[in-house]
Amino acid sequence: MRFALLVTAAPDQEAAFLAWRFADAALAEGHEIVRVFFAGAGVAHGNLLSTPPRDETPLTARWQRLQEEHDIELVVCVAAALRRGVVDDLNARSWELPAANLAVGFLISGLGQLAEAQLEADRLVTFPG
Repeated sequence: MRFALLVTAAPDQEAAFLAWRFADAALAEGHEIVRVFFAGAGVAHGNLLSTPPRDETPLTARWQRLQEEHDIELVVCVAAALRRGVVDDLNARSWELPAANLAVGFLISGLGQLAEAQLEADRLVTFPG
């Protein structure tokens, strides 16, 4: 089965951890993850500078590992990312910001990527915050 995921839960919410666990388990069972789209508070998963407490799961690193091992697209919603200060090099230059902080393996794009993922996948699974 081909899944697309929509994660709107912030990294410190249980739903965010469940999203990663779902993706990891689905891949282990031979399913495909078409794309993971992070929106709302979920864009914080793509923040390179996010540092969770030592007793919490570092979800950004876990998503990056899945991206590396399975070539999954990790897409951060551009509007939500800009609102929350998560920017790539292009947006940092465009908005004259001093630096970019998008984590490696993540990319910034628009809602069209979510719509396309819905068309490509058999199921869209949402993890709300």
